[in-house]
Amino acid sequence: MVTVRYFAGAAEAAGTHEDHLEVPRGATLADLAARLAAQNERLARVIDVASFVVDGVVTTDRDASLNGVDAVDVLPPFAGG
Repeated sequence: MVTVRYFAGAAEAAGTHEDHLEVPRGATLADLAARLAAQNERLARVIDVASFVVDGVVTTDRDASLNGVDAVDVLPPFAGG
C-alpha cells in the first residue's frame, strides 16, 4: 500500500489530498504516474509536469522502484517568489 499525497494544483485536479493505492511488486514510479494520469485528463496534465517525492527524497527517475515505498508526493510546478 502506497500513500499518494497531492499538493496544490495536483490536489485540485485529483479532487483529494490523499489516496491509498495498492501497487504490484516491481511497480515503478512511471507505472504509478500512468495509473494516476488515467484517473482524469486534468490530473494527467499535472502528472506530466509534476515532480515526485518518494519516501522523502525528490526524484526525477520515473523508473525508480516502488518496492518498500510508503509514500509518494505529487508536486505540480510552483510559482512565486
